[in-house]
Amino acid sequence: MGPVDYLVVEFPGSRMTGEGLPLLVDLVDRGIIRIIDFMFIKKESDGSVKAMEISDLAVHGKPDLTVFEGVSSGLLDMDDLEEAASVLSPGDSAGVLVYENLWAAPFAEALRHGGAQLVAGGRIPVQAVLAALETVEEVPT
Repeated sequence: MGPVDYLVVEFPGSRMTGEGLPLLVDLVDRGIIRIIDFMFIKKESDGSVKAMEISDLAVHGKPDLTVFEGVSSGLLDMDDLEEAASVLSPGDSAGVLVYENLWAAPFAEALRHGGAQLVAGGRIPVQAVLAALETVEEVPT
């Protein structure tokens, strides 16, 4: 098995265009990732969290979302969804995606076979990378 990551993607005002969904399907079709869980949540105005079905989503442009119906391993529970919603503002929705990085599975397997252990990992948010690159570009050489 390859490394498993998760994403929480916020949709302010619960507005979702669906533009990223075909690209997600492409990643799956090309064997780059395997979706383990894909859930949607909404943080109500009173702060409560509601799990949503794909059919409940108001997606502009009406992309076909049926390919994502039933994508759930049961790994995510309501506690996980409430934790994910803690970063949302009331009235906002989010997609919660748990996926395996299939591209890295052979590498990870070789490391495990050789006795190596992953002892740390992380992700640098793209906004932080872009800000750092802008700062580097502004420094005169």
